[in-house]
Amino acid sequence: MVETLRENVAYLQGLMEGIEFENDSKEGKIIKDIVNVLGNVADAVKQLDSRQSELEGYLNTIDEELLELEDIVYGNNHFVEVECPECHELVCFDADILEGEDLIEVTCPNCDSVVYESDGEFDFDEEEFEFGGHYDTNHGNNN
Repeated sequence: MVETLRENVAYLQGLMEGIEFENDSKEGKIIKDIVNVLGNVADAVKQLDSRQSELEGYLNTIDEELLELEDIVYGNNHFVEVECPECHELVCFDADILEGEDLIEVTCPNCDSVVYESDGEFDFDEEEFEFGGHYDTNHGNNN
């Protein structure tokens, strides 16, 4: 897109020179200025495109480093956040217990209400639960 814009401006400038465009008339001055402005716009878009690419690279680097830092701090453990139906506190627990066949109850440390109870019906999909995954027992939705 940026190169096409610059090519179009260069084409217009070439047309103006090729047809011996009258730069001294009122219309000629306006058209010449419009083409010059288009050239400036093309240059500005090229600079923005270059800066955008640099920022994307920088953001990708930060994202990769943040993932590495999370692995160092939290390990590769996955956890689930469940909202307590009574006090609405978020309760975190290891997602590995979702895979087990044992009957397990997870209680809220704040009010001792049961926030998760394994009944063999929960179908654990590992792709849905990544670090910081959230399972809302009130709605049954994974976010």
